Amino acid sequence: MMIKAYVFPGQGAQFVGMGKDLFDKSSKAKDMFKKANSILKFKITDVMFEGTEEDLRQTKVTQPAIFLHSVILASLLEDFDPTMVAGHSLGEFSALVANKVLSFEDGLRLVSKRAMAMQKACEAQPGTMAAVIGADDSLIESVCASIKDAVVVPANYNCPGQLVISGSLEGVAAASEKLKEAGAKRVVQLSVGGAFHSPLMEPARVELAEAIKETTFNQGICPVYQNVTGQSVNDPEIIKKNLIAQLTSPVMWTQTMSNILATGVRTVVEVGPGTVLQGLFRKMDRNLELSSATVE
Repeated sequence: MMIKAYVFPGQGAQFVGMGKDLFDKSSKAKDMFKKANSILKFKITDVMFEGTEEDLRQTKVTQPAIFLHSVILASLLEDFDPTMVAGHSLGEFSALVANKVLSFEDGLRLVSKRAMAMQKACEAQPGTMAAVIGADDSLIESVCASIKDAVVVPANYNCPGQLVISGSLEGVAAASEKLKEAGAKRVVQLSVGGAFHSPLMEPARVELAEAIKETTFNQGICPVYQNVTGQSVNDPEIIKKNLIAQLTSPVMWTQTMSNILATGVRTVVEVGPGTVLQGLFRKMDRNLELSSATVE
């Protein structure tokens, strides 16, 4: 049997018309999209298939839209036989549905709840994020730690030489200046609604924790590599605990990729919109067999 890792993208991978091809060619996809409209209590299909980029950027739409695209696509793959799964941030929920830890309905409810809770936290405490290119992780960590009067933390360890910081507007601005002075190649402000994966998401974490605790988590068909640790997990109770911690903890994606590759995996399939994760894996090893999942 071929060892294969399936990976699921996070926020930012959305595009106008996403999922329409799946809806058009599969009655199973149609049923799942219709079920999603009824669970979300609005026609997300209208926004995904015919909405504008602006419409798709609304938090209550973006997260469920990416989740739906990924999960419905995974459910239509005839050769879906993962040795392991992983997802970047929001993508972890898609991975957990694909590997049968969560049901489709429960996964969608949690993603919708997460989106709303994050939106609320963003409105309560404005924050932002910035991508730091061409600096060592240890330098970024020490600069963030040196900012004493404002919140700023490492949020996404995306790949060697690319780390996203997150925090209050003042914190991110101060750290960005210091990092440029310290020799970072570039610091790019991201157009996001708030300080994801930082302590400013604590109110959202508390809200989501309640919903996660009440949800049934099953034994998966394969291990999931989780953002909070970068390690593979099989135990549903530990998966739950890590998922709750995820909103205020950094996404350890560099570590996740290292640990996945250490198993001897040579084939990585990205399931969902975009090719961001393939690009990150390519930076780890140029000789991997990378592809996007497609349905005939």
